[in-house]
Amino acid sequence: MTRSDLVEELAARFSQLTHRDAEHAVKTILDAVGDALVKGHRVEIRGFGSFSINRRPPRMGRNPRSGEAVAIPEKRVPHFKPGKALREAVDRGPVETDIDRFDRYDR
Repeated sequence: MTRSDLVEELAARFSQLTHRDAEHAVKTILDAVGDALVKGHRVEIRGFGSFSINRRPPRMGRNPRSGEAVAIPEKRVPHFKPGKALREAVDRGPVETDIDRFDRYDR
């Protein structure tokens, strides 16, 4: 699902929202999550998961072309840990609807 798919889904579910309002809502939420992570904070969305920052220590790597040793600096990278409800829902797999069953027989 892309950002534009998320905007479309939000606008479709809430008919009182215009497409522009849905786009603004998605942008605001994603910007807030990004800003919190940049500041080093943890973002937790109950029932969905949590976003945090992991630290990758500095290390020595190799240039694949020349084989020369290269120092790779420390990095901070975003990390997502799914919540229990999301993990269990993904493990169960997609819910098959009547339309899905009919599509399968049409092939």
